[in-house]
Amino acid sequence: MSALEQLGEGAGRSANIIGAGLMGGSVGMALRAQGWTVFGSDVDPLAVERGIARNAFDSSGLDVRAEVTFVCTPVMTVVALAQEALVLGGIVTDIGSVKAPIVGAIDHPKFIGGHPMAGSELDGIDGSYADMFQGRTWVLTPTTGTDPDSYARLHAIVTSMGAVVVAVDPTHHDDLVATVSHVPHLAAASLMSVAADRANEHATLLQLAGGGFRDMTRIAAGHPTIWLDICATNRVAIVAGMNLLIDDLQRTRDAVEGEDRDLLRRLLQRARHARINLPVGAPPAEELAELRVPIPDRPGFIAEVAMLASQLGVNIFDIEISHSAEGGGVLIAVVAQNSSELLRGGLIARGFRVSVAPLGQG
Repeated sequence: MSALEQLGEGAGRSANIIGAGLMGGSVGMALRAQGWTVFGSDVDPLAVERGIARNAFDSSGLDVRAEVTFVCTPVMTVVALAQEALVLGGIVTDIGSVKAPIVGAIDHPKFIGGHPMAGSELDGIDGSYADMFQGRTWVLTPTTGTDPDSYARLHAIVTSMGAVVVAVDPTHHDDLVATVSHVPHLAAASLMSVAADRANEHATLLQLAGGGFRDMTRIAAGHPTIWLDICATNRVAIVAGMNLLIDDLQRTRDAVEGEDRDLLRRLLQRARHARINLPVGAPPAEELAELRVPIPDRPGFIAEVAMLASQLGVNIFDIEISHSAEGGGVLIAVVAQNSSELLRGGLIARGFRVSVAPLGQG
């Protein structure tokens, strides 16, 4: 039985959403679709009212008994709001795309930094939809001080919304996301600016923009204010990523200018291979396995296991902590069978005891 099944889906459970925008509204809709009672809070009461009208929230305010609070506000406001929410006693997470400054500022076992790799070019609560996280990666950033039960419960909540959880160290997250999210957004904005400038000279240019151009520049429609905060808080990693992109563009430019067909072919083939091999979602149940790991008497084991899986490229589709009446317990992680031995070997090398069995036969 999964952690989610043990918790009884969403019936009788409540969650708080701080920030009634695109992401907060989508989290609320995804939870309410499972039977959760969702409370919404925002500096703009009208946004909460709109969220209630759109079935993102049940009511306004914060529930002091909420199992989890999602802070869905710009990154520079997360720390103060998360610290206030922790006073309520439940699990607290956020959805900010920069993690190291936030996680470093909040030293609490029930705070777990998060970042769903999802979004929309639409703004505000009106752009929200319940299926936003289906098949999308949702990063969690546990630390050595993270409460294992809180992590397992949050993992189950996030996966119940259709997301695939990946655990990453907060600083490493910021370096990686600069490459796959922040730099692409700025690159899309630059490409859109170039096209807009040329459209002043050639009125038909934007009328010629096909699917490829629209796909590449869609994210440039994101709200500028959010990106000002992101660039300020992840400046070093973003600049490093932009330098790599500039270097690669220069290499490609030189290949085109010099008519170096062999180099250009290699560059395009490498990019094509990487693109068609992007990860996909969870395999069917018959292709999954359970890893059972007796919990050692040392802090930080949940972060160690989760981040080792991430480093090895192994997705953990479900995770729970099974406690025994005699004390201690077992961590149960569900992974693809074809990657279970890889994770098992990595855990054994780190001193863990591990057993593996097909799902449902553990």
